[in-house]
Amino acid sequence: MYSRLYTNKNRRTSLAEQWDILDKHGNKTGRLHQRGKPMNKGEYHLEVCVWIENDKGEYLISQRSPNKTPPNIWECTGGNAIAGDDSLTTALKEVKEELGITLKPQNGQMIKSHLPCANAGCHGLVDVWLFRQNIDISTVTLAPEETSNAMWASRDKINSMINEGIFTTVHYKEISKLLQKGQG
Repeated sequence: MYSRLYTNKNRRTSLAEQWDILDKHGNKTGRLHQRGKPMNKGEYHLEVCVWIENDKGEYLISQRSPNKTPPNIWECTGGNAIAGDDSLTTALKEVKEELGITLKPQNGQMIKSHLPCANAGCHGLVDVWLFRQNIDISTVTLAPEETSNAMWASRDKINSMINEGIFTTVHYKEISKLLQKGQG
């Protein structure tokens, strides 16, 4: 586990963050939405879920900051696309912001597109990414407002953490199957 902290004065603020409004098929409507305000029925925004796998078949997971809701839960990296950003740009940006890691685009593949958000009332369409890249855990730089820890974990470890109630289960059953199919 690793806990070096990261500070970025230029980090975007969620109060001014704008999202592209998408239709149910993930197409941009040409309208924008301000984060934090309720979305209308039939409006969606793009989210990404980024799994990073090393040569040992382990996944780089991070622990949510105690200031986030839900606090201190373990998860893969993810986040919302800001207006103008596509799925890959968002995946790369979220990993850089939350873990200080620069992923190589050629190491990634989208394994699921526009998976409906599992949370009640959520208007997200989630793109699931799998990046195969070895990363030295000592190079991880945590963003204190986002993450409080990081580690490599096997599927067995993740399943154990789910059973303990300390790893998010949002879409995990389906994503776990996709990750197995994505291996090759």
